[in-house]
Amino acid sequence: MRRIALAHLPQGNVGTALTLGNFDGVHRGHQAMLSRVVQEAGERGLVPMALTFEPYPREFFDRSTAPPRLTSLTLKYGWITRMGVEQVRVLRFNHALATLSAEEFVRQVLVHACAVRWILVGDDFRFGAKRQGDLALLQHLGRSLGFESEAHPSVRVDGERVSSSAIRALLAAGQLERAAILLGRPFALVGRVGYGQRLGHALGFPTLNLALRHRPPLSGVFVVEVCGPAPHPVLGVASLGYRPTVNPLVAPLLEVHLFDFDRSLYGERVEVRFLHKLRDEQHFDDVETMVRQIERDAAAARSYFADTFRKLC
Repeated sequence: MRRIALAHLPQGNVGTALTLGNFDGVHRGHQAMLSRVVQEAGERGLVPMALTFEPYPREFFDRSTAPPRLTSLTLKYGWITRMGVEQVRVLRFNHALATLSAEEFVRQVLVHACAVRWILVGDDFRFGAKRQGDLALLQHLGRSLGFESEAHPSVRVDGERVSSSAIRALLAAGQLERAAILLGRPFALVGRVGYGQRLGHALGFPTLNLALRHRPPLSGVFVVEVCGPAPHPVLGVASLGYRPTVNPLVAPLLEVHLFDFDRSLYGERVEVRFLHKLRDEQHFDDVETMVRQIERDAAAARSYFADTFRKLC
């Protein structure tokens, strides 16, 4: 029998109420499931747990065709725990796990390692080698292995099913406000500020440079707010892409110009929240034309914040 490494998963006699999946984005559908797990755990005297995978299965099988991520592992962990989930466990998705049968996944991972007593899955969730496992198998095995299982119905907002794929499509189309509604918050990226070539500083627009570990689901120029460098969000404008005019890049870079903020942030971790898309990334014939457009972008971002403030008042 093939066994997989489970040393990092909790052992013991305490039973868990568990849900599992990629939780990419921790969107409103995921939030509903996590809230239900926390509620059910409280009523049954169990520990609420979320089990997720790294890398995502589609990334393991073919990274080149896998969809861009909505959420880094760091952000995902934080959002899940803020929902009241006491234990978040990351299961390494490797060859051993990819070829584990659905029944052995239940026995080894869910029962032996996670001590599951109650499990909640999405209405389209599949698991195990060749995606052979489903709710019917969980319910069948649960009768002999001592756990109950349910499927959570899809969450809909204004008639639209909330899903990670729908949110990716909205972000790619520049519909950030609609994506934020399905996410339950603005889309965000997190990273550490690194040293760049100081091109923005030379042009009069110093930027924070954040290299990205994963391919982002959007590109262009955006109105943003940045959390981390101050007690309150710092407002700014950002470019996410390949910098086609000056020193083009082979990997996407996030460059953020903060308004009315001049403290050095090198090495600090920040969260960049994307509020509104201004335009697509574009190539300019010369640097002077590019600088004039940057000035217009910054002015448009300031106007966006001014209009938002007036609406709040």
